[in-house]
Amino acid sequence: MKERGDTIIGEGTIKFGIEYRDLLHDQGVCIHVLGDVSEDDEHELLRFDCFDHEPHYHYGPQQLNERLMLDKTTAGDSLDWTLGNIRSRLPDMIDRARYPELAEAARGADLSAEMDELESQARALAVAGRRTVMHDRGDVILEAGPVRFGVEFRTLANDRGVAIHVLGDIGDEEQELLTFDCFEVAPHYHYGPRAKNQRLYLDMTTTPDPLGWAL
Repeated sequence: MKERGDTIIGEGTIKFGIEYRDLLHDQGVCIHVLGDVSEDDEHELLRFDCFDHEPHYHYGPQQLNERLMLDKTTAGDSLDWTLGNIRSRLPDMIDRARYPELAEAARGADLSAEMDELESQARALAVAGRRTVMHDRGDVILEAGPVRFGVEFRTLANDRGVAIHVLGDIGDEEQELLTFDCFEVAPHYHYGPRAKNQRLYLDMTTTPDPLGWAL
């Protein structure tokens, strides 16, 4: 299935789509490179998922769908890497996605204005789109040296259970570093709830006691 993003940049044969994707366990800006195979047949040529934890990109998502992971150690920031490669290697990447005619179209087109707009919108969306969560710190606070633990019982519309917050001071401000929601139906935990907010769910078959696992 073709994906094209929430905002489309450009009106020519080659266009860009952009959106922010939140998968709970990962999040980030997603950039789609779109091309008109014919007058009424648009294909997604490339897709760049500039995620926090598992950034990757796709050659020919609709047909070839070759997915390559980015090594954050060598590539650095995935959005910077993506924007740089779109500017410098777009025709070659489209060619590898098995769209040679559209690769030639990209070589012959002046896409500098579209690329400038793409970069501006992508960088703004990376900030505006970020999903974080603000929990209460707990009803009972236990001091433990450089960190403290907040404990409470949370009751939601469709779930409930003990929540454990790991708190620490960064400068003069208390931050929630980790949270363990030991719920009855969908137990999960958060890395950096107020920052990157990576949320991971537990398998109740292999982990039937979420509270025991957290402790």
